[in-house]
Amino acid sequence: MTTSELLGETHEVDLGGARIRYRDRGEGPPVVFVHGLLTNGLLWREVAPAIADAGFRCLTPDWPLGSHEIPVPGADLSPPGVAALIARFLEVLDLTDVTVVANDTGGALTQLLMTTSPERVGRVVLTPSDCFEYFLPPAFSALGPLARIPGGTRTVVQALRWRWLLKTTDFLWLTKRPVPDHVLDAYLLPSRRSPEIRDDLRRFMVSVDKRYTLTAAERLPAFEKPVLLVWAPEDRHFPLWLGRKLAGVLPDAELKTIEDSYTFVPEDQPERLSGMVVEFMRAHATT
Repeated sequence: MTTSELLGETHEVDLGGARIRYRDRGEGPPVVFVHGLLTNGLLWREVAPAIADAGFRCLTPDWPLGSHEIPVPGADLSPPGVAALIARFLEVLDLTDVTVVANDTGGALTQLLMTTSPERVGRVVLTPSDCFEYFLPPAFSALGPLARIPGGTRTVVQALRWRWLLKTTDFLWLTKRPVPDHVLDAYLLPSRRSPEIRDDLRRFMVSVDKRYTLTAAERLPAFEKPVLLVWAPEDRHFPLWLGRKLAGVLPDAELKTIEDSYTFVPEDQPERLSGMVVEFMRAHATT
């Protein structure tokens, strides 16, 4: 069984202006995963199977954030636009009482979903994520301005060819453990090989702005459903104080920590994360 097959059967869904590929594994209450910039559903390859085996239906889409393989030239790829795609995904597949599990940029998109289209969301798990004024975090804040320069996105994509850079910086200080080469290729080759995918990436990067996450933070007190925040105290991009601050604006939030991890908790501590997610969903199951 390949890494991708661990996530279940592959499907595609037309969301109107965007065709999204996703994997589907398991039966039971639905769990939808939201990865971040320049990753795809493989980020959850060791998390979703364990959750599915615990009695849940796990759906892992490849959102159009630069590591997808189906171009979406007609889609709105601003952060609100991608959040609307997530909402549309839930609607088209008729998913209700959904647990949304997000990481990194996907956490920012999920906060927008929570504050604009929360109807189908039953509970949320946020691992280290963009929030408040951290969108993007300081180490990556130049990506937006660079993408506005002609050829700037291609420069970013080409720089990520350097495996020695990724390995000596723990994949840009996002993961403490080596990401397998075939997974790195799945993350980084689509935007390198396809001008259309690269343009999708550019359109998202130029539209990133902290005003979206700051506005979402103002509205999050109205989201009264259960939220689990799973933060990594060693994370170099999203400090623990951000998780505490986020917990402070959510009416029903619990903050837990995972040691020995950076931002990509699904890469560094998949077993512990899976266990926390299952425990949280069972504790807040709809009766």
